[in-house]
Amino acid sequence: MLSIALPKGRLGNSVYNLFEAIGYDCPEINDETRKLVFINEEKDIKYLLVKPSDVAVYVEKGAADIGVIGSDILFEGNSDVYELLDLNLGKCKMCIAAENGWNDDLSLPLRVASKYPNTASRYFDSISRRIEIIKLNGSIELAPLLGMSDVIVDIVETGGTLKGNDLSVVKEIENISARLIANKSSYQFKKEKIDKIVENMNKIVEE
Repeated sequence: MLSIALPKGRLGNSVYNLFEAIGYDCPEINDETRKLVFINEEKDIKYLLVKPSDVAVYVEKGAADIGVIGSDILFEGNSDVYELLDLNLGKCKMCIAAENGWNDDLSLPLRVASKYPNTASRYFDSISRRIEIIKLNGSIELAPLLGMSDVIVDIVETGGTLKGNDLSVVKEIENISARLIANKSSYQFKKEKIDKIVENMNKIVEE
């Protein structure tokens, strides 16, 4: 049986629709229920509904054979998994943002507030910019407004929150989207079945 970790929420619903479209349906998953595990014996599949930030953990540890995760979480966690396919869902950008009119003082370390410290550090290391990372878990936009940071590194979808707080994008770091990932051992033992999923999904993604 193939175990599939789906992120809870809107992205998970879109991803399930994609699996359903290639023949991996499990009707019970659409029922009003608090269940987290859904099995379709006929299709030989099992869906696990998990917190988006935990998908890579379930896949890396082998509790799930494959899963779908946002590339922001995947890149931040440096998980030891195979990335199989960009699903072109949940598309947005990882950006550096600052207060309107902000100018960088290169003589000082840049104070960077972010939920993604590894991603931020990796980027600024690549341009040899000294930084001080301030790890936050929410309301990142407050940090520059209160003088706690010079810039933020965060996901930007529409830019509405930035605009509403007198902030703007300074630099786009990378494109973010949902990625299909696989446990390395599972991919070796279930390669034919997983490759079939990748092939069928890719046909839909490319349409």
